[in-house]
Amino acid sequence: MNAMKKNYFCELKVSSMADYTSKSTRKKILFIVNPISGTRGKESILHTINKTIDNETLDPEILFTRKKGDARQIITEKIAEGYKYFVAVGGDGTVNEVGSAIVNTECAMGIIPFGSGNGLARHLKIPLDAAKAIQVINKLKIEAIDYGIVNGLPFFCTCGVGFDAHIGYRFAKEKGRGFFNYVKVALMDFFRYKPKKYKVKIDDTQKMKVRAFLITCANASQYGNNAYIAPNADIQDGLLDIAIMSPINLLQAPAIGAMLFTRTIDKSTVLQTGKAHKVVIKRKREDVVHFDGEPIIMDRKIKISVINKGLKVIVP
Repeated sequence: MNAMKKNYFCELKVSSMADYTSKSTRKKILFIVNPISGTRGKESILHTINKTIDNETLDPEILFTRKKGDARQIITEKIAEGYKYFVAVGGDGTVNEVGSAIVNTECAMGIIPFGSGNGLARHLKIPLDAAKAIQVINKLKIEAIDYGIVNGLPFFCTCGVGFDAHIGYRFAKEKGRGFFNYVKVALMDFFRYKPKKYKVKIDDTQKMKVRAFLITCANASQYGNNAYIAPNADIQDGLLDIAIMSPINLLQAPAIGAMLFTRTIDKSTVLQTGKAHKVVIKRKREDVVHFDGEPIIMDRKIKISVINKGLKVIVP
């Protein structure tokens, strides 16, 4: 416990009548809150959880993280204490950290969306309203979904290279968060960005050389904010949806943007699409890759694969 207190701050629920019920009859559930995700403050989340949680069947605890990596450490300790349900309160980065810690286990993840994009929550149709998301959690309806792996790191929405990865890297350095700040960065860099050359191998059978604006491997259908890069993605089919976008110019950009938000991007003539169990992407040098909105520098060779139904989630 001493090591735990050095890394993250614990907030316990206020007492209720259910606290006097035998804990052995209630299921332990941990809410892991990222206090800096998204643009909304988290001051009200304690009250909302206390007011909305089903204390008759669930025995909740709430913890606030302080830095990346806290969630994984917390979950490892809590699994040893008998916890099976973990709720990510934050954005796709928080969801990724919680989900990565419980893949291929009997534990299940819930989501209270508080991020900028909330891609996985939106795909799963989890309400963005916190109280309604908690009502979903109360029912404990669980389904198994796929997850991807990019150079050993799990992802649950999308990963890829190119313009979106570049913008993710630039956006991570900005002070402002939120969709409009992201768009501002994207517009500023659109004119300066030069599409790259890639070698792509799909399922060991198809090989191609492409000059691409971006390459996305999608487990879920969207990046976040209802921007659908793979409108037909099935999160339980054991396949990744591949989207390779050719270089585009300023005149094409507005139409491409509109198609992302109207779920019609797969009809675009600048997009090659397909499905695969695994993908290998090679480029000239190490560069940025994004996974679930998080940018990271990776080697010139990127190996991407999918694990069928390896994560249990609480869904509506």
